[in-house]
Amino acid sequence: MKFPFTLSENKEFDAVGFGLNAVDHLIVMPSYPAFDTKTRLKEHIQSAGGQTASCMVGLQRLGMKTAYAGRFGSDAEGAFGLQTLKDEGVDAKHAEIIPDSKTQIAFIVIDEQSGERTIFWDRDEKHTYSQSEVPLSLARSGKVLHLDAHDPYGCLQMAREAKRNGVITSLDVDKLYDGCQELLPYVDILISSSNFPRELTGIRDEHSALIEIKERFSCAIVGMTLGVRGSILYVGREFLTVAAYEVPNGAKDTTGAGDAYHAGFIYGLLKGEEIEDCMKLGSAVAALKCRKLGARTALPDEKELELYLNLGMKPIEF
Repeated sequence: MKFPFTLSENKEFDAVGFGLNAVDHLIVMPSYPAFDTKTRLKEHIQSAGGQTASCMVGLQRLGMKTAYAGRFGSDAEGAFGLQTLKDEGVDAKHAEIIPDSKTQIAFIVIDEQSGERTIFWDRDEKHTYSQSEVPLSLARSGKVLHLDAHDPYGCLQMAREAKRNGVITSLDVDKLYDGCQELLPYVDILISSSNFPRELTGIRDEHSALIEIKERFSCAIVGMTLGVRGSILYVGREFLTVAAYEVPNGAKDTTGAGDAYHAGFIYGLLKGEEIEDCMKLGSAVAALKCRKLGARTALPDEKELELYLNLGMKPIEF
């Protein structure tokens, strides 16, 4: 199925992102520990993450030209996180270091057997954008604007500016924040976590919830990622489903798999692929990401992705 919109030409960037960055502390455990116990950890690393920042890194590795706007703390973690973007080649001229603030951090406990994780996080309120502080020039400068809705009213201003300038807006949202309902009418591609449609609509059935979102907010594409069950999109009046794919040598860490899916999907859109193929690319990039610890560590470049596709992706069966 073809996309129900076209991309603008003659933009400075292929994709631009406005949203979260973070520094993750990943801890691998034999299994999730019970209360009041002591368990020796298997592995620990510090890694850069954050939904939108990681998506831009994923796209940059796949050969796209990207830019990122977000706020970092004036601490060592902030310096580390910002430098990782620059090292990847992501344009960070709209990124800000906020004095006397701390970078968003997450402590992520990973089950060694499954690669599934539990996240504990904190974000400094000084990093919240007011509506007058957002970098509107960035919203005009890409073929695609990617958001994560952690600053819904700031995202609203960015999405409005994108729409006025023919930029397609993509949204990755994992929970219902205040202001989300005002933002959604300006979103072209909404691919959320599995719990968001139910939280937004009160409807438990996945298909019915997606239909309700499309009817209420008129997003061109609505859908959700479903972990090992893959992803489902509702376009026009048709549902599209694509399986998740097996991780080479088994999943080591699912942190950032959703961010990787968005990177693969947007990559396909920018390359002129049809929607089902973009979903498959999202599943492939997510699977490859899960090979190693960290949200970005194993994000593939174009050659790795092409090799994986040529070897034949194996869908996870239920």
